[in-house]
This record gives sequence, C-alpha cells and structure tokens, in this order.
Amino acid sequence: MSREQQAVQQARKAFLTGRSKPLDYRIKQLQNLKRFIKEKTTDIANAMRKDLHKTANATQLFEILGLEGEINLAVSKLAEWAAARPVNKNLLTIADDVYIQPEPLGVVLIIGAWNYPIAVTLQPLVGAIAAGNAAVVKPSEVSSHTAKVMELLPLFLDPEMYQVVTGGVSETQELLKQRFDHIFYTGSSTVGKLVMEAAARHLTPVTLELGGKSPCYIDKNCDIRIACRRITWGKYMNCGQTCIAPDYILCESSIQDKVINEIQKCIQEFYTNDPKSFADYGRIINQRHFKRIMALTDGSTLAIGGDSDESECYIAPTVLRDVTPGSKVMQEEIFGPILPIVIVNGLKEAIQFINEREKPLALYIFSSSKKVIKQMISETSSGALVANDCLVHFTISDLPFGGVGNSGTGRYHGKYSFDQLSHLRSCLIKKLNMEGVNQMRYPPHTTEKLRWARVLLLKQVNLARWRQVAQVAVIAALAAFVVQQIMYYRKWICVL
Repeated sequence: MSREQQAVQQARKAFLTGRSKPLDYRIKQLQNLKRFIKEKTTDIANAMRKDLHKTANATQLFEILGLEGEINLAVSKLAEWAAARPVNKNLLTIADDVYIQPEPLGVVLIIGAWNYPIAVTLQPLVGAIAAGNAAVVKPSEVSSHTAKVMELLPLFLDPEMYQVVTGGVSETQELLKQRFDHIFYTGSSTVGKLVMEAAARHLTPVTLELGGKSPCYIDKNCDIRIACRRITWGKYMNCGQTCIAPDYILCESSIQDKVINEIQKCIQEFYTNDPKSFADYGRIINQRHFKRIMALTDGSTLAIGGDSDESECYIAPTVLRDVTPGSKVMQEEIFGPILPIVIVNGLKEAIQFINEREKPLALYIFSSSKKVIKQMISETSSGALVANDCLVHFTISDLPFGGVGNSGTGRYHGKYSFDQLSHLRSCLIKKLNMEGVNQMRYPPHTTEKLRWARVLLLKQVNLARWRQVAQVAVIAALAAFVVQQIMYYRKWICVL
C-alpha cells in the first residue's frame, strides 16, 4: 500500500469513528490550527522568504491575517452554520418538521497552490474542519520550504483525521487515484481539468479555484492617478503571482500615456528606483516560470521596466504598450510582473473584447460613472467584479470567492466554505396521524382529489410571516385588555 493510500485510509477510518461530528471537537481543531500559525510564525516567515522573497510583514499581511479571520469567524459562527435550517412549507406539510440539516461529506482532498501557499491551502482546511470532515492536505511542492513547515500540522491537529502528504506530481497523481468525498484544488486551468477528470472516476464533486486573464478597464473619465495607484499595487504584489491580479489593461488611446506615466510614478514610490534590491519586491518562484514569463514579452513594445536576472528569478515591474490581441502575452495567463495595455475604443468595445474570451476569475473597472459600472456588470460575466480597486474582495468573508466557466467552479470563504464542504441534507419528519389528509394521493385518482392536491401542494405557507401576524395579534389583544382595565379602574376612582 502506498503512502498516499495509507493517508486516505487512515483519514477515512478516523472519520468513520464519528468523533469529528461534535461541534466542540471541530472548534478545538480550529483553535489548534490557529495555534499552529501562531507558534510557527517564524518558521512560516523564513520559508516564505526562501520560496518567494516575501518579508515577514508581507507574509503576515497577505497570508496570515486573512486565515486568522477565517478561523475566528468559523469558531464564532459554527453553531449557527451547523444548525438545522427551517424552510417554508405547503399546506400538506404544515404540521411536519421540514428543514435542511448540514452534515459532513467525509474525506476531503485539499491540493494547495505555491503562490500563497499558506492562505490558499489552509483556508479551505478551515472550511473542511468546520464542516466536520476529515482531510488530506497536499501542499504544493513548488514552494518547497513552506511545504516542509506544513508537514508539522499533524503535531497540532488530530494526526489521524488530518493527514499531510508532501511530494511532487507522482504523489499527487497517486492521491487522485483514491476515492474522496470532495476535492478542493487551487491552481491552473490545465491541471484543474486533470483533477476534474480524475474525480469523475469516483463521481467525486470538486471545487476548482483556477485563474485566467483578469481584465482591467480604465474609463477615461475616472481619476487616473488613483486608479493607477491601486492597479500598480494589485499587479505587482507578490511579483504578479496572484490569481486575481489584473492581467491586462483596456483603455482608450487618449489616456494610454497618462496611464503609463502614473504607473511609473507608483512603481518608483512603492519599490524605489531599484526594485531588485528593495525588500518588499518579490521573485518569480523558479527558473521555469521565469523563462515562461520572459518569453511572453516577445514581439511587444516595452514602456516600463524589462530588466531581469535569471540567476535570482528577478523580473522588474514591466508595462507593455499598444499590445495587440494576437500577441504572445495575450494568449495565456501571465502570472508575473508584466502588464500589457490593449487599446479599445470605449466601453462597448471593452465589453466585447472581454466577452470574446474565457470568463475571468476577476474583472476590474475604474470609473466615476455608476452607469458605466452597472453596464459592465450587466453585460459581462466573471467570478467577481470590483469597481475602483483590485484584489480587496478576497478579504471579505461574506463574499463567495470562486470562478465561473474556465476560471473555476465552486466557491469558498466564511459560510460559503462550510456549505461547499457540507452535504445540505433535506429532512421531512411526519407523524403517523392525520391520515385522512393523505387520501387524495392514494388511488383512485379522481378529479376531486386533484382539486384538493392543487390547493394543498401549490399554496406556500410562510410560517415566519404567520408568526409575525400572531405576535402582532397577541400584542394588540394585550393592549386592548390593559386599556380596558385602566378605563374600569378610572370609573371606580371617579365614583369614590
């Protein structure tokens, strides 16, 4: 039996004991996960520095804070999320208990990504634990130093229920041969298709958090200085290795020079005139990706940057101007610090350009016009749309994070993680009385029975509404009684 088989078998055996169902157990595991990131803060920071040239503060800001927030939310809301959820009834079921009961799926496989190896691997784990599942965590081998830190997870969590399997492609392939109850994958669309194909053999549901080319349209009537400041931050953070980073800019030719000038100012402000020696500017994860990114610039016109150093996997913040739709850099997700500018003739052409391509994970628009923003919302489709900023929607736990079409399937964050990794079980509890009401469903099926069935089945009963009506009626009755008593005693006081 392979190491991967053993990990899955042990996790399933632990799950079948039922010990992950009580909420106290889940909360304890979530608290232990938080203890892991607290006690291993230095180890995590050192690993991130080696893998992606991230500073300790950047690691806290972009990896740890959001994860802590997800854990805190899950702990505080778990009882509410896990509780039975009553639904509206019809007249036929008005006396019955009808509700949705969330229940654990079983064993969840979480395949993490290398660009934010803590956040995008452990945030799904928060949802899996909260929902009462067992989990097998597969960190990305590309961010190898961080993967070694992740191997310490079983020292903090239930080591049988939560397994960590490290390794490369062969280990991942072996894991995908096993039967899981859900697979949660973060990464490229190419690998996402392979994951979905493997899952189909066992009819295993999947959540695929993929990526794609996220467009950024700049309206000529917006505050271009502020827009470029926010775009520069969103694009070059983590050296452009962010799945929801603006992939390219769409704008009219009349503002292209101003956009380039403002981005140049922001690069100098954020990363100085020498980004290579600046602590907060990252590196490409490895030389394979370095070569891939540099090759994408072939045939395009350089406007800013372009410097590189293969020995350090360094690529300077770069902007390309007058990029054509057929250019090499527009054929795949860049996932690096290269920002192409594509010229369009206004909003209508920008919308057409976006709709002719795969649906992106995120779509950004900068405009001072609510009408323009609403038109972009109504006439396009994407995993998320953000107006006048970049990336910040990822920080909001009440917004589902996920793609559509080629950019992914499924969603997570906050309660969406819990629901995504739960089975929402439909429950209807009847009593063995009132059998007369059921006569209409038994043969023979007469016209009179059909008439009653139409009344009882099609009439929805909103019990919450009826409760409100009943409460108002009770309050009104009490008020009337009090007034009556006051009038009665006033009469006797006057007589005396």
